[in-house]
Amino acid sequence: MNAEIQQLLKDIRRVGEHGKPYVNFGELFDDEEVVNYYEALVGTLKAAKKKGLIKYEGQFLLKGVNDEVIIKIV
Repeated sequence: MNAEIQQLLKDIRRVGEHGKPYVNFGELFDDEEVVNYYEALVGTLKAAKKKGLIKYEGQFLLKGVNDEVIIKIV
């Protein structure tokens, strides 16, 4: 899981606005590399949040409903 969390932090920087440590959930979810890498993106996000590495509003993110939620690296 730690390797997935480290990859998640890289993907947030890669997919988000250049040089910024955040991304919209919808952008991250729709990224082709993200889709191919993670079996359970939402589970990885939850684990990273629990470890205090990222923050976002709410407990559980759903595609469509939460597309505009900002995921930020702490």
